[in-house]
Amino acid sequence: MDHPIDQLIKIADKDFEDLLAKESNTLNEAAQAYRKRRGRHPPPGFDKWYEFAKENNALIVEDFFDQIYHDLNPFWGLDPSSIRDEAAGYEMVINIRNGNASAESDWFWTQIWLDMIQTIEHLLPDMDIALNAMDEPRLVVPWEDINAYMKKEKQSRILSPAKSIVSEFQKLPPPVKRDDKSLHTVDKDWEDTNPYWLIARRGCPPDSPARKQPTLSSFDSKPVFSPEWANPHQYQGYVANSTLSSEFCHQPDLQGLEGIFIRPLTTSATKVLFPMFGGSKLATNNEILLPAPMYWNEEERFTGGDDHGPTWDSKIGPVIWRGVATGGRNTESNWKGFQRHRFVAMNNGTKLQRAEEDIEEPINFELPSATYNLAAQKEKRLGAWVSQWSDVGFTDLFCNPDIEPEQKDGHCIYTDEHYETVLGQKLAVQFYYKYLPDIDGNSFSGRYLGFLRSTSLPIKSTLWREWHDSRLVAWKHFVPMDNRFGDYYGIMEYFLGYEDSVPGHDDVAEKIATDGKAWAEKVLRKEDMQIYVLRLLLEYARIADDRREVMGWVDDLLS
Repeated sequence: MDHPIDQLIKIADKDFEDLLAKESNTLNEAAQAYRKRRGRHPPPGFDKWYEFAKENNALIVEDFFDQIYHDLNPFWGLDPSSIRDEAAGYEMVINIRNGNASAESDWFWTQIWLDMIQTIEHLLPDMDIALNAMDEPRLVVPWEDINAYMKKEKQSRILSPAKSIVSEFQKLPPPVKRDDKSLHTVDKDWEDTNPYWLIARRGCPPDSPARKQPTLSSFDSKPVFSPEWANPHQYQGYVANSTLSSEFCHQPDLQGLEGIFIRPLTTSATKVLFPMFGGSKLATNNEILLPAPMYWNEEERFTGGDDHGPTWDSKIGPVIWRGVATGGRNTESNWKGFQRHRFVAMNNGTKLQRAEEDIEEPINFELPSATYNLAAQKEKRLGAWVSQWSDVGFTDLFCNPDIEPEQKDGHCIYTDEHYETVLGQKLAVQFYYKYLPDIDGNSFSGRYLGFLRSTSLPIKSTLWREWHDSRLVAWKHFVPMDNRFGDYYGIMEYFLGYEDSVPGHDDVAEKIATDGKAWAEKVLRKEDMQIYVLRLLLEYARIADDRREVMGWVDDLLS
């Protein structure tokens, strides 16, 4: 009988084939695909964008750019002049005038994004780009407001006659100081409400479980796991829809299982929609996504450098994970729900064994459900089995800085009895292992691109959205894992097998790792980031132009 993962891989292969079949090979095909998917003419400059993409040997599939429209569409509900003023008046801005990009801020993220935009500045019209300086996203516009903006966006979708289309962008006056009296901006009324769940869920539909279920006020006891909320995105206990699994509106139990919802390091949020760009966001945030700075900068601690790991057969071990106990501000009374704390505890063979033998109840995870039918669990050898293949640990317990006396050397008085810190391992060393779980930190995990480009297999659990999401196919390029991690042992049994009773699928793991690496080298290159950002900024400039509803590129229709 087929394992559910076999089915999910079959579906992924088919989905990937369907995606490849949509490739555009000429400018006219690309414009046609655009009109079909977006319901309007491509933006002015579309021909230059296509030429740039082709010069850089890009695979052009319209679906790859879906995130852009998800992010920008609500702005059709705002007045263009208000979009321009809000961007110009923000505290951290990149200005583009006459094909030159500049920024007054020397903050390192701004400088990295500026460096990226300067590589395509000659192709860009005038605009101002407001940047989020925080790790955490800041915009959560109520669902009701976004819904109203989206209705306006839908009404604005028209394919006007080609002869009436304007194909030039407007010129903007020189940038002004943010307190300039000519700017009309709305007060953002920044909030620091905790827990952040109360802010995040307002972006969910009014009838969603996140809005209707009670909210937690205490995080002191063992977190409550309700795997039934995962049913909409799972097939027989495994993630079947990884986009849906990163949405939390149908998963109210995640409010007690993720550091960002329990207590972020910093909270500063607004209900006001304005055009702020950032590197990652949750499903209900309204930032406009750019490739994250560490992806463009290619820092070795995030990429592993030039060494992407040995061949599969030369690898020295199954699973490795190293990290700091981030996720938010963990304290003595809330750490048990934090995702990294939960994951590391689940890899502790001794804790598992004591739980199996009813000696000690786990304080921040649950033993796997019967759904997974695990051979090791039936023999009460789950702890011993996990100990054979898992090399997982914290390098620093990231203790609450308010604790006295001050904690040193990565120790933490309230978590020391549950975790031993271990030595860090460079990514280049981690690539000598076959399986690389990737667990969210304070926001998204900056190592993901390095993992995808490696010869190892990423096992990805996340709530965060990134620029590249619609380019990757789960179970084809990476293995998705539910944010509760209830499927973790089942995933590992499928790949590793169990003694003589359950066969492993080492060859399947190798194929996903190899396919993921080859695909990342094809569609997640720095050139692909440039192509994505160029398309994004052409669209953004159109939305901020007073003539936006009659603007477009229509040369193919006029010739």
